[in-house]
Amino acid sequence: MIIVLQKGATEKQLQDIVDRIKGYGLEPHVIVGVARTVIGLVGDKRGLEPRVFESMPGVEKAVPIMAPYKLASRDAKAEDTLIQVRDVVIGGSEPVYMAGPCAVESREQILETAYAVKEAGASILRGGAFKPRTSPYSFQGLGETGLQYLAEAGEAVDLPTISEVVNPSDVELVSQYVDILQIGARNMQNFALLRRVGQTRKPVLLKRGLSATIEEWLMAAEYIMSEGNYQVILCERGIRTFETATRNTLDVGAIALVRQLSHLPVVADPSHATGRRDLVVPAGCAAVAAGAQGLMVEVHPNPDAALSDGAQSLTPKQFREMVGAVAQIARSVMPEPAKYWWNKNAV
Repeated sequence: MIIVLQKGATEKQLQDIVDRIKGYGLEPHVIVGVARTVIGLVGDKRGLEPRVFESMPGVEKAVPIMAPYKLASRDAKAEDTLIQVRDVVIGGSEPVYMAGPCAVESREQILETAYAVKEAGASILRGGAFKPRTSPYSFQGLGETGLQYLAEAGEAVDLPTISEVVNPSDVELVSQYVDILQIGARNMQNFALLRRVGQTRKPVLLKRGLSATIEEWLMAAEYIMSEGNYQVILCERGIRTFETATRNTLDVGAIALVRQLSHLPVVADPSHATGRRDLVVPAGCAAVAAGAQGLMVEVHPNPDAALSDGAQSLTPKQFREMVGAVAQIARSVMPEPAKYWWNKNAV
């Protein structure tokens, strides 16, 4: 259930409503929107009628939410959520590019890449320090040293940074170095990790699991939001299907659908979705055409020598060309958030 407040609701009225919610043993989540403030109710609401709250001063209406993901639902917040990281806005009318190597290999490598992607149009610098790999014998990352190199490179080019956190015990450490915490596909349902990043109040990029349904993906976001962190970015990175020609299958339809179901910003990772350098650009264009508000792209100064995912990494020159190609698509589908063709509520 969500409680929609009247436009002129006072702070005292809001507090009275919050107190009543807590009196029923429920947890209130206040979500401030552009037009309205709503309060999401989390907990066992069986037998609780909307009229209990609708008679209170300051309440416009109380609406049951049928979707299991209450806080992430479009019913809880009609307008798109915007997440600001320094000067970068994720979820707005301009696509955001998170670019950099799959893994931070050395100080020189991440610095060279940082300058290259910044010049090419990147908004955020990405780089892995803790790498959960399929094989235990593959390069696992530089750990804290990699985070230090990433932070230094981000500072050098004045870009926010993003890196993956794998263990709940590492959340505090990673948070000291990066601006956005990434939850990888293999950890999408690591609920202890989701709850931990939900307590940080740092923006969190949540990748869709290898075989996760859309509902499971949004429920994973709900775990983070239920801890009070509403700065969640959803990332479609391809799912596992019977197809073997590509690394994964980019679910373009899921991007369009999730933009309808949720107010959270959605980005796509065409690098992991395809696993092939020659398919990253067209897949990225398709994702933005479907409604993705940003792209996460692996870029390496020498992909053939990369210690991780070289086959799907673009060179800086190829990334620059990608930004130009995607910009043409973005101009046609992202003039104003309210006018997306996929917005079922648009006039």
